[in-house]
Amino acid sequence: MGYYVPMRTSMVSDPLEKVARLASGSAVVVFSISSCCMCHAVKRLFCGMGVNPTVYELDHDPRGKEIEKALMRLLGSSTSVPVVFIGGKLIGAMDRVMASHISGTLVPLLKEAGALWL
Repeated sequence: MGYYVPMRTSMVSDPLEKVARLASGSAVVVFSISSCCMCHAVKRLFCGMGVNPTVYELDHDPRGKEIEKALMRLLGSSTSVPVVFIGGKLIGAMDRVMASHISGTLVPLLKEAGALWL
């Protein structure tokens, strides 16, 4: 189900900058918490579509709480995960991903980002 990428400690001190850098590193990026059922559902959705997202499990990262707070600021929400980026662009949380999937706009986004070829 995607692949887990351990986050390396870097010189980037601002969590928002770190999120932007990580989000632009792959066609589909999911910020997740390993015990979150909604995170599991969004990862399964992508894998079921043949997309292999890069997954950052925040509970496995020493700076995960800081990144989680930065994601909450980005979303303007008290819910921080899952957060999905496609082609480096913020899509949003599970509700936005599902709405895009149901409306038929998710597949074109994935194709445009190079995450889906069909």
